[in-house]
Amino acid sequence: MDLATYLKFTLSLGLVLALFGAGVWAMKRYLPGMRIGVRAGRRLSVVEVLMLDTRRRIVLVRRDDVEHLILLGATTETVIERGIRVSPSFAEHLSPPTESP
Repeated sequence: MDLATYLKFTLSLGLVLALFGAGVWAMKRYLPGMRIGVRAGRRLSVVEVLMLDTRRRIVLVRRDDVEHLILLGATTETVIERGIRVSPSFAEHLSPPTESP
């Protein structure tokens, strides 16, 4: 194999990796509900997204310990339910109580 073949292989591999990276970036940026990793200390998060049809989706949004159910349309936003209290997780039930001094 000569140098030209190795150069073609290296450039092709670089192009494929660049396209893969661009695809991952586009999915994170433009697809609803695609969350990779959660940043600590954030007060606002999207818990779940359900696509109803091509124009509408239902989004469950959490702020602090309260969730809100929102219907998003092409031109409208409707709050279906607000103030849903989040129950503690199972792991929090198992943790020992903290003692106050």
